[in-house]
Formats: sequence, C-alpha cells, structure tokens
Amino acid sequence: MRYGILGDIHSNLSALESVLTALDREGVDVVLSVGDIVGYGAAPSECIALLRERGVRPVMGNHDAACLQLLDTRYFNNYARAAVEWTRERIGAEEREWLLSAPLVLHFDHCSVSHGTLFRPELFDYIQSPTDADPSLDVMPLPVCFVGHTHVPVTLLRLREDPTRTAYTVDYEVDVDEALRALVNVGSVGQPRDEDPRAAYAVFDSDAGRVWIKRVEYDIRTEAQRIHDAGLPAMLADRLYLGV
Repeated sequence: MRYGILGDIHSNLSALESVLTALDREGVDVVLSVGDIVGYGAAPSECIALLRERGVRPVMGNHDAACLQLLDTRYFNNYARAAVEWTRERIGAEEREWLLSAPLVLHFDHCSVSHGTLFRPELFDYIQSPTDADPSLDVMPLPVCFVGHTHVPVTLLRLREDPTRTAYTVDYEVDVDEALRALVNVGSVGQPRDEDPRAAYAVFDSDAGRVWIKRVEYDIRTEAQRIHDAGLPAMLADRLYLGV
C-alpha cells in the first residue's frame, strides 16, 4: 500500500495543487491529511473543494477547529487570529460541515494520523523534542504514525536494538521497518518553517517499509499575491518566500 500524506495546507492552493500533481506521479493508493487545511492563507474554499474532489482523508487541526469555533484563539498570535476570523466569514455551511466531519485521529491498516500528538490529540500539543514524542510513542497502536503542526519535518523513533530510547532523524528517507515505532512529522504543504520554502509532503510504502519526505516547488508569487489581495497580514505572504 502506498500512502500520500499532506502536511499542514493552510489554505495555500498553489502549494496543494503542486503536491497533488506530485502524488499523482508517485502512484499512491490513498491520500491523507494531518489537518490544518485552513488558516493563514487566502484560498480556504478552493482547498477544501480540491480535497473533497480527490477523496482525501483528513484529521482536524487546531486552525480547522478554531475556524469552526471549537477552539479558543486567545493563544493564537495576532496574524493567526486575523486569518481565523477572515476564514470564518468566507467558508460556507457545507465546507464547515466537511471540516467538522474530520476526526482528531484516524487509524488505517498500516499507520495512524493525528495533527499534533497521538496522546491527547484534543490538546493540539507540539512535538518538538524526543521527550515531547514519548507519550504518543507509548500509545501508538500501529508501528507508524504521521503528524504535523510544527511545520518542520522530523522522524522520532524507538529502535529495535534500544527500545527504551527515543531517537530522531531529519533524513528525508527513513526505513521504518528498522523501528519498533516511528512518529513522522511530514512538515507543511502550505507554510514550511524549516527555511525551505518548497511544499513538503510524505510518501509511505508499507510493503517496502519506507517513508520519504519530499519537497516540490510551487508558485509562491501567486499565493502571496492572493494573501495581499485578501487583505490578510502581509507577513503571511512574506514568510512563504523564506520558509519560516
């Protein structure tokens, strides 16, 4: 089975289109999303429509929940809060219903998907260190779990030869068959923050036991102009060029 996994999209239509084209070339069997489909960018309706058309299976991210008024935005920064408020006014009832239908966690035959953590996913905590990853690694029902939220690709591992230690790698190809458990952050489609502005996504081949984090160029200028035209904070456009 070949899975395509979308990192945080954040209403970035140009990046989403480029990644889906790349996944078509990869010949994946199913496409999953780690959530945060909306927020920050200026094409929420268009991204939702494309995901629905392609039959993508999403989990709910914190920005999705905030746009549905399921999550208080008091801890969001000013730019994120402005984008949430803008998005709330522009998505329709059917789009809200689709976002609302996304669960916090999905389990498939070979992997699980959550947004921030698998442990208490409703908290939308960040995994930024091996210690942060331990509670999720402890409760994983399957050997591989995909997450997003930090917008930075990294894989956290419990290795067979030392199962009590949590290791990590930033390699773009990971042999997950060598691990007892692998928690894979796939980065971000629409808002990369690892100083690489290219859209990030993952491919998981369960038969080969390998995960690849991949990058693809997209039309940043078009997406940045869309943000400016929408009247959203200019910083949300500027950061796309830098991958921060």
